[in-house]
Amino acid sequence: MLIPATILTGFLGSGKTTLLKRVLSEAHGQKIAVIENEFGEENIDNDILVSDTQEQIIQMSNGCVCCTIREDLRTTLHDLAEKKRKGELDFDRVVIETTGLADPGPVAQTFFMDDEIAESYLLDSILTLVDAKHAAQQLNDRQEARRQVGFADQIFVSKSDLVTAEALEALQHRLKHMNPRAPQKAVHFGEVSIAEVFDLRGFNLNAKLDIDPDFLNEGHDHHHHDHDHGEHCDHPSHQHDHDHGHGHHHHHDDDVKSFVFKSNRPFDPAKLEDFLGAIVNIYGPRMLRYKGVLNMKGTDRKVIFQGVHQLMGSDLGPAWGAEETRNSKMVFIGIDLPRDIFLQGLEQSLV
Repeated sequence: MLIPATILTGFLGSGKTTLLKRVLSEAHGQKIAVIENEFGEENIDNDILVSDTQEQIIQMSNGCVCCTIREDLRTTLHDLAEKKRKGELDFDRVVIETTGLADPGPVAQTFFMDDEIAESYLLDSILTLVDAKHAAQQLNDRQEARRQVGFADQIFVSKSDLVTAEALEALQHRLKHMNPRAPQKAVHFGEVSIAEVFDLRGFNLNAKLDIDPDFLNEGHDHHHHDHDHGEHCDHPSHQHDHDHGHGHHHHHDDDVKSFVFKSNRPFDPAKLEDFLGAIVNIYGPRMLRYKGVLNMKGTDRKVIFQGVHQLMGSDLGPAWGAEETRNSKMVFIGIDLPRDIFLQGLEQSLV
């Protein structure tokens, strides 16, 4: 059995520790190993861990295990898996809490690049916490915060009770444009049920492409004529904030953006492979997450593909239903990706 792993990310003060404590202390009978990058300003240990111990791994009363990373992540994951195999440690899953400034990309890549890790672990999902009170400023000022949103499989908005309903709606609208495939949920004091945190299968190749349906309907339907959302959008979060004169960007200036490609014509497999290979080569570092369910010439089954940065994988999914319209849908989330080049290249890869 592979050990499921969850990456928890979010800016300092967004409530990662609160959420973790809640998850660790809830009586769900799961034994969780937490790997903490110990550069955080708010470490868990002050409350629920035994401090001043030489041992890197601490077993808690309810069977959860905590450790801080002293070497690299790979070594820690490897050690934990080995201790589990030998019966020295008992845990069901792993949560990796990244520091507030971390880019989750390389952490996620560890699970795919390294054969030993891939044989022991299954990356389940990346969870991103966003602090409603400070998010607008953090997203304006810090690319790391925007990247964390782009990578997410699930977004939890914390401290939403501290902002107005309008501000919360504007924030959620902004997040949706950066990442239309991650569901968003407002959480209070880390109170989320375990079902919303674990076994989300964000990295599963499955036939379901979770793009927020509102996003798909917002004039994104017509092919590559669809405008960049900002141009004609009068939603409040797109307006300049004249009150403070801080020169807040409107939201469509966020460098993390997403766009969708749709077509009813099938892809030519060789052309598509060439094009995607070339694109990933050039833009891989700026491509955060991408996923698609494709109608491919030569097969009656759906082709499911997804990637993180330069790592791309595809798989044959279930057969197209008799009544089903065969069409392709892809979503790309990245930093200043040249949308026109992508859409044109994809269009040219069709039969």
